[in-house]
Amino acid sequence: MTAQSPEPSPRPASSGELRASHDDREAVVEQLRDAAAEGRIDFEELDSRLEQALRSKTHAELAVLTADLPAPHAPGDQPALVLKGGLYGASRGPERWDVPGHVIAHGGVGGVKIDFSRVESRLKEIAVEAYGETAGVTLVIPDGWAADTSGMDPGFGGLKDKTSADRLPGTPLIRLTGSGGMAGVVIRHPNRWERRKLHGNPSRG
Repeated sequence: MTAQSPEPSPRPASSGELRASHDDREAVVEQLRDAAAEGRIDFEELDSRLEQALRSKTHAELAVLTADLPAPHAPGDQPALVLKGGLYGASRGPERWDVPGHVIAHGGVGGVKIDFSRVESRLKEIAVEAYGETAGVTLVIPDGWAADTSGMDPGFGGLKDKTSADRLPGTPLIRLTGSGGMAGVVIRHPNRWERRKLHGNPSRG
């Protein structure tokens, strides 16, 4: 009796043959909408491509829809956002804003507040350098976001971390470094007043 030859191993799928996820399709939909807003494709073509994108099952099928469009600009490739408190203070948020992967805050004598409450980010991490200096820095992050403050020097003013460790899937991690300086650094979730304002006007921005 002759020995049977082993069956060949299945060929691994190429990158184009890999199945697309909901996030993959959503990223293409967003790129197509941006292209229409910039006038690269008309709205009739947008509707056609959106329909195909939602029906696409593989990366190759999605790639065809954006092959003639420039690559999307990734937030993580943006230059660092630098906020300086100066004499009168500085802030960002709570309106919607495009957060880069690196944020630097100098409290100065006016203080800095950065509110991420309405930020929607696909970044896995957001690096924040906070220097409390004379007036301090306050960071507000949404419920479900988490922070790693192990690289922070509390300085004379200290570090107050009032955030929860419960991190929701798909949310970025705030990796906080820097120094508390004289006035310190605070990182927390929205307070009662801020929550009321968010719920009362969720579409602002």
